[in-house]
Amino acid sequence: MCGIVGYYGPENPKDVIMGGLKSLEYRGYDSAGVAILNCGEFKRVRAEGKLSTLEKKLEHETFDGHLGIGHTRWATHGAPVEKNAHPHTVDGISLVHNGIIENYLELKDELGTKAQFTSDTDSELVAHLIAREIERTRDLLKAVLRVRTRLQGAYSILVVSKDHPDEMVAFKTARR
Repeated sequence: MCGIVGYYGPENPKDVIMGGLKSLEYRGYDSAGVAILNCGEFKRVRAEGKLSTLEKKLEHETFDGHLGIGHTRWATHGAPVEKNAHPHTVDGISLVHNGIIENYLELKDELGTKAQFTSDTDSELVAHLIAREIERTRDLLKAVLRVRTRLQGAYSILVVSKDHPDEMVAFKTARR
């Protein structure tokens, strides 16, 4: 089962997020990652395997931002490899996801060649959809609300945007 952590505030986001992910280790996972605001962009660091592998990759990383998200993944779509680890980042949107998007293939077909996918996950699809909606609305919350109505399944998602550095949107649904 996946674990999701988000942080917005004055503390060091890396420390807060990693502390949260460590408290969720008991849930089991196959990869982990973080995306933390740094110099106006989300710096993403992901690792296959144990949380200690991610910790080693983050050991000398610094971040100047006040906002970030983290995730421990248990694979449902795609192999348990780094390219499928969360967060997924598309055009300044970073998100983490727990659950399953049941209409993922239908929505992916709809995007067609307009989207360049770098993972085998249903999660990255949601990032693409939100990024496209933000192009239209210029509003993170409106974009998320529009995309949410199109998703089928049982999931929890946390999303941030480099263009909205003081916002974090979380949403979930139960199986319908």
